[in-house]
Amino acid sequence: MGTTLAPALRGWSVGDFAFMFAMWAIMMVGMMLPSVAPMLLIYAGVARQAGSRGKPFAATAWFATGYLLAWTAFSMLATSAQWALESALLLTPMTGISPALGGIVLIVAGVYQCTLLKDVCLSACQSPLQFIMRHGGFRPDPLSAMNLGAEHGIYCIGCCWALMAILFVVGIMNLLWVAAIAAFILLEKLVGPSRLLSRVAGVGLIAAGAWMLLAN
Repeated sequence: MGTTLAPALRGWSVGDFAFMFAMWAIMMVGMMLPSVAPMLLIYAGVARQAGSRGKPFAATAWFATGYLLAWTAFSMLATSAQWALESALLLTPMTGISPALGGIVLIVAGVYQCTLLKDVCLSACQSPLQFIMRHGGFRPDPLSAMNLGAEHGIYCIGCCWALMAILFVVGIMNLLWVAAIAAFILLEKLVGPSRLLSRVAGVGLIAAGAWMLLAN
């Protein structure tokens, strides 16, 4: 407990940064694993078919490694943002950022939910097989499979970064919100081509952000 709370009370040490980075990385894996499972299952199925025919094919683990590396890079950025906000006394891990800044974050997240870039990234995450075909198909060697996994991870980051930013508002260590956001990300990827869910969430976030600003 002391190690977890230490960054909020004093300047971060190297150990504090490493601890928080590990926390972010583990949290991102836990939150994204359910939604990337369809992609991994499709990739594994094709790998088994290729193996039975004696064709060269990189194992699914290489694709998954590339995907996780992309989210590890995101975790480093998130940790750096947390360090900067805590250093400026604008954030504590349990209670989140100040109401005024929190309102701005929610509005930005809500607006992003309604953008074309969000739609493009979400489409790539919703259609695993189509994504693979549009990006050169399945890969026979490990490095190419890792690159494909990293590309998919980047699209998923483009889809979800604004939702992840909500954690800075509600509390980075609030496990209920972590679970709720992870569930929404999964649902958003499963509902198909309709963007109604994303738009409704966007409007809700904008309204919540405006309320926080006005209440402050």
